[in-house]
Amino acid sequence: MKKIIPLFVLALLFSCQNTAQDKSKQQAVINADPIEVPIKNGKARAYFASGCFWCVEAIYESVKGVEESISGYSGGYTKNPTYGASNTGRTGHAEAVEIIYDPKIVSFETLVDVYFGSQNVTQVNGQGNDRGSQYRSIIFYQNEEQKQIILKKKAVLAKELGVKIAAEVYPFQKFWIAEDYHQNYEKLHPNHPYIKNVSIPRLNRFKSKFPELLKREP
Repeated sequence: MKKIIPLFVLALLFSCQNTAQDKSKQQAVINADPIEVPIKNGKARAYFASGCFWCVEAIYESVKGVEESISGYSGGYTKNPTYGASNTGRTGHAEAVEIIYDPKIVSFETLVDVYFGSQNVTQVNGQGNDRGSQYRSIIFYQNEEQKQIILKKKAVLAKELGVKIAAEVYPFQKFWIAEDYHQNYEKLHPNHPYIKNVSIPRLNRFKSKFPELLKREP
């Protein structure tokens, strides 16, 4: 996907369907009770998976009320997942982001709108050329209220568009922070081919759709 090798070569390496997931272990994750992350210093946390975390991190950091977006892994059944391990599809995890936000400024409901409004909602196991279970779309809920918000918005969107929405809905269990070199990647590497050709266009498409949600430019 995104390492320092040509984009198309890497796409060939990782464009598998990753059917090697352990279905029983994955089902146990889906059936688990959600874990609620307490508000700390007035800030709440939300978790989303939507393809490459470089792209998603930058999108959420452009939104008013979002303090920080952290890249990592979630939704799987192995401990201490790494980038290399998650790319095999055998950990169950997807590339995800932890969104630290001020609920007085931006609601969880709006963050879900950002989620659906910044991706191809019909693509299964990936976004664009990033394909495989590690790039699948997942929205994580921490309580019943969040779950119902997600399910309602997903149903409304499916009816409006007349399509099946690919995003899975998982109870949040744990977020594993990705390696340091993945953090703030778009900001730190604006000339990387993947960033120029994939991340930035995706970010700009989101900005054009939701100008009212954007932070003011410094």
